[in-house]
Amino acid sequence: MAMSGLGDKAKGKVNEVKGNAKQGVGRETNDPDMVAEGRADEAKGKGQGVVGKVKEKVDDLKEKVKKD
Repeated sequence: MAMSGLGDKAKGKVNEVKGNAKQGVGRETNDPDMVAEGRADEAKGKGQGVVGKVKEKVDDLKEKVKKD
């Protein structure tokens, strides 16, 4: 497993959690801007997670090619 992919996945989870928290606070305080900001953070985190998974797959394929 590649560290770059793992790092992206970790950053993605952090942004997803941060986004969910902002959405919750925004709903409780009736702040639509904070809810929107939270949604954006959550989406960014999901994207980072996908990038991390792709990087891991590419690294796995590179390792497989090296072995063959």
